Amino acid sequence: MDSRLRALWLTGRDGPQSLQLREGPLPVPGAGEVRIQVKACGVNFADILASHGLYPDAPRTPCVLGYEVSGIVDAVGANVETAVIGTRVLSMTKFGGYADVVCVPAQHVAAMPEAMTFEEGAALPINYVTAYHMLHRIARIQPGELVLVHQAAGGVGIAALQLCRTIPDITTFGTASRAKHDALKAQGCRYPIDYHSTNYAKEIRRLTGGAGVDVVLDALGGSDWRKGYELLKPGGRLICFGFANLSVGPKRNMLRVLGQLWRVPKFSPLKLMSDNRVVAGVNVGHLDADQAVLHQALNAIIELYKSGAVKPVIDAVVPFSQAASGLERLRDGKNVGKVVLVPN
Repeated sequence: MDSRLRALWLTGRDGPQSLQLREGPLPVPGAGEVRIQVKACGVNFADILASHGLYPDAPRTPCVLGYEVSGIVDAVGANVETAVIGTRVLSMTKFGGYADVVCVPAQHVAAMPEAMTFEEGAALPINYVTAYHMLHRIARIQPGELVLVHQAAGGVGIAALQLCRTIPDITTFGTASRAKHDALKAQGCRYPIDYHSTNYAKEIRRLTGGAGVDVVLDALGGSDWRKGYELLKPGGRLICFGFANLSVGPKRNMLRVLGQLWRVPKFSPLKLMSDNRVVAGVNVGHLDADQAVLHQALNAIIELYKSGAVKPVIDAVVPFSQAASGLERLRDGKNVGKVVLVPN
């Protein structure tokens, strides 16, 4: 292994072009930590927003982005069994993952199945834990229900479609550009909807005879949260897990940001009671205090992977030297599945 750390640093608010590859000293694992020689790291939309200065959880620049990695444990800190050295693992990182070496708490790490590639390992933690948490813990999805998945060709979207296939008689609707519809059908989406040419809300009402759906998974935000709420049946659940509508195009547009924030609906408890509907929010990056929830979801997903029920779809594998193009691919909605970065 190299004697120096190589990491992608975010140096400004000009989007992916603000990433710079820099060297630094190798990190030393502290007590209870393991050090991972990173083989791949996942790109998430939070990283896109952070690159434009629109993600409140991101550290102040300069900083290293990246929420998830896969690789090999090459060192451990105090109170960690040395037997884990040499183990192939995946891990959530909560920033800092865009590096060829990273130190993380040992409890954040899970051993990768033998058949899993490093690219798949980096594609699995955030997307699949998010989808699993939304469907099973928050929505408490039941056989026979109808589920709308926005951005269905993205990492979380495909994870959600695959997980829905593991539950009997689930009908899924997915929004994506028409060119991606065959890919959605291959993942079990019954009704792909082209949001560019079709009013998805009207189309879902037509397809359901006006009944609507039981669950909406929405990472769009703004006025789409209102549309999703209005599509819910009695007892329906709207789960908000992102705000992709804040970022469209290569430049940060504060007028657009303010306009989207203005369109965020206000959900009154009185109206929720009257409508018999649920609105919930999910950010797995804020579940640090409840490691048992994360572990249960991650272990369940790994077992589903072993059984063949789920398998990450890798859209592109991009070297660190071309990282900006990888993030731009995700930002511009060109991906089907996960964009993964690899040290080079």
